[in-house]
Amino acid sequence: MAFKKDTVVGTMVFTFILCLLCSFMITGTAELLKERKLAKKRDELQRYVLMAADIDMSGDRDFREIFAKSVTPMLVELDTGKVTTDGNLMDFDDRMAAINPETSIKPKKDTARIKSRANQVRAFKVVDDQGELLSMVMPVYGKGLWSMIYGFVAVKSDLNTIENVVFYEHGETPGIGDFLNDPEWTDKFRNKQLYDDKGKVAIKVVKGGAKEGDVHGIDAISGATMTGRGVQRSIQFWFGNEGFETFFNKLKASEV
Repeated sequence: MAFKKDTVVGTMVFTFILCLLCSFMITGTAELLKERKLAKKRDELQRYVLMAADIDMSGDRDFREIFAKSVTPMLVELDTGKVTTDGNLMDFDDRMAAINPETSIKPKKDTARIKSRANQVRAFKVVDDQGELLSMVMPVYGKGLWSMIYGFVAVKSDLNTIENVVFYEHGETPGIGDFLNDPEWTDKFRNKQLYDDKGKVAIKVVKGGAKEGDVHGIDAISGATMTGRGVQRSIQFWFGNEGFETFFNKLKASEV
């Protein structure tokens, strides 16, 4: 029997088929956009890690190839220092891990004012052409004056000397908090020592300026005291005993 489209049944069938086709198109477009968004996020992450590690990306060098050759992502269990490199760690959602009650805890001493801390944190091991450790790029974040400040701190192979820092996201006061992205300020972190002789995190942002020869002090920015203090507290928290301390101890003992 011939199908009659100019009937109630025909109209319903046509509408159903059209809706089905549209749903397939929308689903396909959403998946395509999702993958593009993930790819962009991966690219940004690789660039930030390489910047923090002070790896040259100038010229015609492909940063993705440099990253693949020099950097190994790893998932660090903070309480034990255990490490895994399995799985697609570039797409690990660290922020979701930090707010999910099943994958996070409330810090005992929340100096960074983060409210909850993920049980596992993604870090990056950077090596030279011979496979020797150059630096560990570690994520840090904490509350500034108005917002959470997110960044990376690259620590040299002695696991104490700062190679470089990168702060890539914040919502601090425009025109004041912009110093977080100013190389003139971030360069002040270079070659500073995270820990003192007793192994305590000693890095600090000093109001009025650090004294000459102070291996732990970084000059504060006038008018941005709370933002600078937020950076200091973030680094102190993440490199302390609720952060990377256990992992660094295992790494020093060549257990990682």
